[in-house]
Amino acid sequence: MSRRFITPLDKYIAGEFTRIFTVTIMGFPVLVFVIDLVDNLRKYQEKKLTAQALALSYLYWIPDTLFMILPAAVLFATVFSIGTFTRYSEITAAKASGISFYRFIAPILVMATLAMGLDLVFSEIAPPANAERIKLLAGKVQNAEDDRYNFAFASDRGRVYRIYTLSVRGKSVSDLEIEERGGPKRPGLLISAKRGDWHATRGWMLQSGVLHVIPNETADLAFSFDSLVDRGLKETPQELRANAREPEEMRFAELTQYIRALERSGADVNTLKVERMLKIAIPVTCLIIALFGAPLATSSQRGGAAYGIAVSLATTVFFLVLIQLTKAVGGKGLLPPETAAWIPNMLVGTFAIILMSRVRT
Repeated sequence: MSRRFITPLDKYIAGEFTRIFTVTIMGFPVLVFVIDLVDNLRKYQEKKLTAQALALSYLYWIPDTLFMILPAAVLFATVFSIGTFTRYSEITAAKASGISFYRFIAPILVMATLAMGLDLVFSEIAPPANAERIKLLAGKVQNAEDDRYNFAFASDRGRVYRIYTLSVRGKSVSDLEIEERGGPKRPGLLISAKRGDWHATRGWMLQSGVLHVIPNETADLAFSFDSLVDRGLKETPQELRANAREPEEMRFAELTQYIRALERSGADVNTLKVERMLKIAIPVTCLIIALFGAPLATSSQRGGAAYGIAVSLATTVFFLVLIQLTKAVGGKGLLPPETAAWIPNMLVGTFAIILMSRVRT
């Protein structure tokens, strides 16, 4: 039964696509790394990065680079393979044998779907590698004993901490305020304390403060205390010291959790929501870009390699510009962030439908 669906022609088309796709994903990262090295060499020298550290940083950057360039690799492979088939009249011969254009490109769409799945894998592999790369490019390992001043910290459990001074070495905080919003079955809490000390066994011991119990919007029960053990404050000094992470350092689930924590603290998370949805939208582009590139590659039989390169590069640049516009539109709240993240795919998909409808099958 499988022979009816997988023909020698399918294997030939898939093989040609895979050959070009493999060359592209091997060459693009090298190009990206060379451009980055030329642009930032002086900065790396000022930070006194060793050649070993720099090489390791590029090694960590490979998953994220592949995540971004896989749609472009699919486009290059589609345009060049279909362009080759067109120039040598192989598509014409297939049509004469009763094989429609849609059936002809089916192996390419299958390969593009596999590339989409691979890109989803890279979207989960890249964040931890990006975090290590950022540490290397900092030029030094972050000092876990550094202090932190005048910051807010949103916990995973819905609490917001406002801290004036945190001393990781001294395991203490000063001028601490804790806000915990209430719910239908529990009151809200607001705790302010002059000082807090961390004990490995008991947790945080707060001193000289006031505990406000807020059962509803009109009531406020206040209790002064000399010392108070807050069981809800479970973050260690090191965890409170952690700086905000960039979206590219977090997997989809981690970014979702981070967004929810920031939302509870009243922060603007529109840009982060766009970044989160792009972790899905960019892999889906692999399939959409194949539908776009296949009919486009048949529009010129004499363009050769120059035509394929021009079309692929122009489309890639256009798509990258769209992503930046997407972040701006979604970040400003002009459109729902999740919708804004899909704008590039919707535009390219619309062009793909138009081009596919005009192809002679």
